[in-house]
Amino acid sequence: MEQTKKTRNIPCVLFLCVHNAGRSQMALGWLRHLGQDRIVGYSGGSEPAVEINPAAIAVMAEVGIDITAEVPERWTEATVREADVVVLMGCGDACPVYPGKGYVDWILQDRAGRDMDMVRGVRDAIRAHVELLLVELGVVGSK
Repeated sequence: MEQTKKTRNIPCVLFLCVHNAGRSQMALGWLRHLGQDRIVGYSGGSEPAVEINPAAIAVMAEVGIDITAEVPERWTEATVREADVVVLMGCGDACPVYPGKGYVDWILQDRAGRDMDMVRGVRDAIRAHVELLLVELGVVGSK
């Protein structure tokens, strides 16, 4: 059973986008890879796709991160409340906003239907954002 915010002493991040099939899944993969067991992460979408975008899976595999077991899911109120930080990734008004919750809005290109070099660029931009977030949350030291 997952620990709740009240029983854990590590930060929790929720990545939200529309389809939960690309950007938010790549961000979750980076968070788990770079933060290891020092942070908890979730992802969700306002209109989840049926499966993760194969291009997202491929570019993450290129850097040794396997996201094939992930499944696009709709965000839940419980998950939003559990998160210390909610990262919005292009979901606009469809993403939930709760007073007093920490929000970050990452402006990233939508990689759907784009060539692999563009998807790699989005992957790398997400990594940079995740690295900075981990420093800001005190999970890792600054470089």
